[in-house]
Amino acid sequence: MKPYSHQLLSRVSGAMVYIAEWDKFIERSIELFRADPESTRYVMKYRHCDGKLVLKVTDNRECLKYKTDQAQEAKKMEKLNNIFFALMARGPDVDISEVTGKEQIDAQPTKKGRGRKQ
Repeated sequence: MKPYSHQLLSRVSGAMVYIAEWDKFIERSIELFRADPESTRYVMKYRHCDGKLVLKVTDNRECLKYKTDQAQEAKKMEKLNNIFFALMARGPDVDISEVTGKEQIDAQPTKKGRGRKQ
């Protein structure tokens, strides 16, 4: 007899941990990714009806979650996205101290002029 999906999940997944401090969540998420980059994933879930954003990082053994209803924390989420983009694109050993949020994008020079070059 095959186990029910919830039975399978309870055996495969580890403890689900909500972390209240943002800096702790980032630190533990990066540690989790660096320990097993092949199976770690990062998920964002926004529930408009509640106005809540839940960020989840898991490697199927440990599950870290951060929940907020504060709109001003969007910049923090953007920084975490950039950190994970750097880790996934450049490898888990990349120096993330140089990864920033929107200010890095704004610092790039903009192109002047319009249309195609003739």
